[in-house]
Amino acid sequence: MKIHHLRSATFIIESGDKFILIDPMLGKKGSMPPFSVIKAKAAKNPTVEMPSNADERLSKVTHTLITHSQTFGIKALQHGDHLDSAGEEFLTSSNIPIATPAKDKAYLEKYGLTVNWGIGNWQTIDFLDGKLTAIPAQHGHGWIHKIMANGVGFFLQLPNEPTIYISGDTVLTDDVRRALNELKPDITVVAAGCAHMDVGQPLLMSTDEVMEFIRLSPNKVIANHMEALNHCAVTRSILKESIDKNGLLDKVLIPADGETLDF
Repeated sequence: MKIHHLRSATFIIESGDKFILIDPMLGKKGSMPPFSVIKAKAAKNPTVEMPSNADERLSKVTHTLITHSQTFGIKALQHGDHLDSAGEEFLTSSNIPIATPAKDKAYLEKYGLTVNWGIGNWQTIDFLDGKLTAIPAQHGHGWIHKIMANGVGFFLQLPNEPTIYISGDTVLTDDVRRALNELKPDITVVAAGCAHMDVGQPLLMSTDEVMEFIRLSPNKVIANHMEALNHCAVTRSILKESIDKNGLLDKVLIPADGETLDF
């Protein structure tokens, strides 16, 4: 298995002739508005361009997993950092089959995307000669997660490959702990940028929660969702410092944009 990290939460899992794109935010730098204008510098998103090797990687994509997209069915509130207009265009023009939370299936189909699999919380389906399980995600602390419209994480089991758990946008919950303790993934991917809006509590795990997530992970951890969105306060260097202080550096990989990880 290879993991091709592109930007933020967007990456590709390569397994044999299958290339599975995760949460496609593919637009140019500055193609979306700021997600925070008070608690963070009001920079347009994404704050960085896609890496130079992105087109070559994307040309091989065969399937897509989208952890979350719609909020109350309102297009203007779509989670563009996981599916933006460029991502939609890419998926529709290439007719890429999608797996997504069951609650988002009709919404995505409304805009012409090919959703082959809508998965309920803790449901396991057959997927690419393997299995795919949807792990409930809570997109924020306190009341704000209800407004953010929670998605899922994915636990992917492919033949003759390491198992991988993608947390999605979530705080640390009993469901996340259950996934780590019961499913015992070989690779975990954690959204570590500690995103926050101008109101409410953080939308992702705090640094302390990320440290607990790493400790609970049985094997290697990939940290992403950093340095591409103006509302994500935790950078790679900040995270690495915290990981080092907690004696966890040997467990964690923090890929640069465009980097490939081999497992």
